[in-house]
Amino acid sequence: MDHLLVFSHLRWNFVWQRPQHLLSRLASRWRVVFIEEPETGAPRPELTCLTPCDGVQVWRPKVTGHAPGFHDDHLAQLRLLLTAAMAADDLRDFWLWFYTPMALPLAAGLKARGGVYDCMDELSAFHQAPRQLVQRENALFKGADLAFTGGPSLQAAKQSRHPAMHCFPSSVDAAHFATAGPDHPLQARLPHPRLGWCGVIDERVDLALLAHLADARPPCAPAEAARSARPRGR
Repeated sequence: MDHLLVFSHLRWNFVWQRPQHLLSRLASRWRVVFIEEPETGAPRPELTCLTPCDGVQVWRPKVTGHAPGFHDDHLAQLRLLLTAAMAADDLRDFWLWFYTPMALPLAAGLKARGGVYDCMDELSAFHQAPRQLVQRENALFKGADLAFTGGPSLQAAKQSRHPAMHCFPSSVDAAHFATAGPDHPLQARLPHPRLGWCGVIDERVDLALLAHLADARPPCAPAEAARSARPRGR
């Protein structure tokens, strides 16, 4: 095996997180092809190829439809783009790696040596999650050779779904945060100790709870900042 063919709902250049950390390291052993969910509303189907780091190539499909993500409406165009790109790169010896079950139909007909599902989130809990997501995740667990979960709570929820399920928790990039400079100007006047939230702001974050904590300790963080935050999708 000399390639990992990865299907992801996250864009490589969005936030440097679990997929980028793992795959940029695995790229020292195997070439990684990272297939993003398609950009929509293009005048014609096409595939943009990017090389963000050594050993990683990003394939960014563009489709003519307007449905979000790996929607069924795009499958025919995506299959054609994927088949052409794999033929052009003579990509024959590979494993499949999934971050989203929604891309599972694209695996049909691909002669992969094996498959991995890295379940980094409970995607069905996201706002406007596709109705087929749970069904496709069930099928992905059934067909995958290896499965990972991104933390203990996910492991507890999913451990009965696959015989080769491994808890592989996400972590902190210690080297990156060790280089942190002085306080950001917006934080410089906040006294210590400081209370706050570090992470993605989306519908899973209890913003009311953050505002309550800020009200309980007003010198540390203005409650209005927590109230004004708005969830944003991935």
